[in-house]
Amino acid sequence: MRRQGRLTEGQSRALEHYWDDYGLTLANGVLDFTALFGNANPVILEIGFGNGASLLQMAQHAPQKNFIGVEVHRPGVGKLINDAHQAGVNNVKVFCEDAIEVLAHNIADSSLDGVQLFFPDPWHKKKHNKRRIVQPAFAQTIRHKLKIGGYFHMATDWEPYAEQMLEVMSAAGGFTNQAGAGNYAPKPDYRPDTKFEKRGERLGHGVWDLVFIRNV
Repeated sequence: MRRQGRLTEGQSRALEHYWDDYGLTLANGVLDFTALFGNANPVILEIGFGNGASLLQMAQHAPQKNFIGVEVHRPGVGKLINDAHQAGVNNVKVFCEDAIEVLAHNIADSSLDGVQLFFPDPWHKKKHNKRRIVQPAFAQTIRHKLKIGGYFHMATDWEPYAEQMLEVMSAAGGFTNQAGAGNYAPKPDYRPDTKFEKRGERLGHGVWDLVFIRNV
């Protein structure tokens, strides 16, 4: 769902002045990652990066990797671009687009080393569960975009959604659960705490990580 929100002066300025350095659109077509980043480093795609704080932190801590973020909330995109520019980070690019469209039009099959989906909208009400992004068809879309051995890392603070993620991914062909069948993964060191995670902890929620590896 595309959410516009109110842009701060800094976010607006970043979108205007630094978009050419960081921004991507569907019109870019299928991306050549080597040309885009100027190197052949592994590429990680994050879906729904929110305000971009954790994505920027990962990019700073892993300069040997390249990151592409996808987010529909323009203020979040503007904030990430502004913060990346201020920090001199050049191994991150962003889309302000729907992730399904980006996967369909901009990401080549078998090209990604990892896909990250941290704290997606859980659509709490049962009648809205069908709107959750982790569904069987989506799992196969992700599989096709990953390289063999690439990972799909999910995290949520909503236990019913964690259970659905585990069920969907365990039934999906072409994946192996990194933590073993039926298990959730320990939180990997590379995933920073997010504001959603901290909010969940304040509310007494647990956090569940799932990491599935493409095997075929």
